[in-house]
Amino acid sequence: MMKYLLIALVAALLFIPFLGAVHLFDWDEINFAEAAREMIVSHNYSQVQIDFRPFWEKPPLFIWMQAGSMLLFGVNDFAARLPNAIIGIATLLTLFAIGKKLADEKLGMWWALVYAGSWLPHFYFKSGIIDPTFNYFIFLAIYFAYRIAYSNRSYRMAMLSGFFLGLAVLTKGPVAILVSMLALVVYWLWNKFRIGIKLAHLGLIALFASITTLLWFGYEILAHGWWFVNEFVTYQIRLLTTEDAGHGGPFLYHWVVLLIGCFPASIFLFSYIRGRKKTIYGQPAAAEQKDFKVWMWILFWVVLILFSIVKTKIVHYSSLCYFPLSYLAAYQVYKLSSGKLRLRGWNIALLCVTGILLGIAIALLPLVGVYKDIIIPYIGDKFAAANLQAQVPWSVAETGYGIAYIVLVTLSTVLLYQRKITNGLICLFVSTMVFIPVTVLHFVPKLERYSQGAAIDFFISLQGKDVYVKALGYHSYAQHYYTREQPHHNKNYPNTDWLLNGAIDKPAYFICRITDSEEFIHHPNLEVIGEKNGFVFMKRK
Repeated sequence: MMKYLLIALVAALLFIPFLGAVHLFDWDEINFAEAAREMIVSHNYSQVQIDFRPFWEKPPLFIWMQAGSMLLFGVNDFAARLPNAIIGIATLLTLFAIGKKLADEKLGMWWALVYAGSWLPHFYFKSGIIDPTFNYFIFLAIYFAYRIAYSNRSYRMAMLSGFFLGLAVLTKGPVAILVSMLALVVYWLWNKFRIGIKLAHLGLIALFASITTLLWFGYEILAHGWWFVNEFVTYQIRLLTTEDAGHGGPFLYHWVVLLIGCFPASIFLFSYIRGRKKTIYGQPAAAEQKDFKVWMWILFWVVLILFSIVKTKIVHYSSLCYFPLSYLAAYQVYKLSSGKLRLRGWNIALLCVTGILLGIAIALLPLVGVYKDIIIPYIGDKFAAANLQAQVPWSVAETGYGIAYIVLVTLSTVLLYQRKITNGLICLFVSTMVFIPVTVLHFVPKLERYSQGAAIDFFISLQGKDVYVKALGYHSYAQHYYTREQPHHNKNYPNTDWLLNGAIDKPAYFICRITDSEEFIHHPNLEVIGEKNGFVFMKRK
């Protein structure tokens, strides 16, 4: 029990402090937070809304969690991110518990440390996006499905699997069913059509998943008809089969994201490239451990290949890979620390080189800020060049963050090379685990000032005013959330042509990017009231 309390305390210290230190980022963070805020304002908790109109892109479970947090702590950025921080605590406790059950407490501790000590898996628990919660539920659904073959209470495992699968669907949609079915089919084929899950188990999984999802889908259909659900399903299909504007990418996009973003855990996957000799723990439950590893490999490849094929490429689409990737890395780390596996020289070299490159990238950030006047003339994108005009304090001394990380990674690899394995591994993952929140707290607020700071300041200046606010030429949710917009009752809203040319009933403000400004600054009904860091602010005359 003490170790569970210790993990919970450390996780809370890692994920909760300073959640509100930087504004939410457009689109996803602000999108979900705004939907939660509008639930509270409208008292409509059954339908997700944006701009107080139905928004069918996401189910409501995560929005409910954010709304509950806002009811407790107020409508603010901290409350919007708190649910994922809580899920982060639950995730590390779950990883420890599963690792302990698979082998012993040592594996559980390594798994929790590997997850918390890798960049993107750690960072996402400090965000307000939907994926950490979705990933947690779908991982639990797959874990309990795996447990069916090894538990005396297999039907209970099937019920739990279905329940968490239903929660995953309520969090992000039917992609949870798609991923789960693909993983199950691949596992069935891998085992040559032999599987410990019977039709009765599959029936229970489907039943409990249906019951769980119908808590919302069923109510929505009964209360409002099929329209909202039809739009939701249509959007999910379009998302998988077409490329969203600005979110395309090459087939290997997610491969690179996982390699760099999940450092250092990702590097330990390369330790599987070795001879044919297999190493197992040599314990009575080795068959269960081996089977779980098969499930994790299958889940990893299913998610990676699926979202490499999907046209829309966004970083967090492959984030479900963090669970199997971290386990497979922790499995190798566990064997390394037990002396059952040896890292090859090229494994250590790859670890060192990747860590140094990350450290160099961190060290270069302050230099870009310090010497931006030299860099700006070489930037071809007018909007990006204007973003860099933001007045953000930097100093050359801040390169020390990147240099410190390079030193720590180098020290870790030296210890590994000297066969001081446990010390090297602890140094690597603990230093990264501590370094992530420090650098995030120091650098992310400064980067946010470049990317959207001027726009957010403009929206905040309009809080509490009964006005219309509209983004022109680009899509944003920030004007709704940061102006704390209330419902507009004029039937012509939000028609852009009416806001620009019609008989409006209250003041209207507009924002556009400098790259789109020519179309609007000469509009006869608009006057420019300001321009800052790539954004142009206008008011209806």
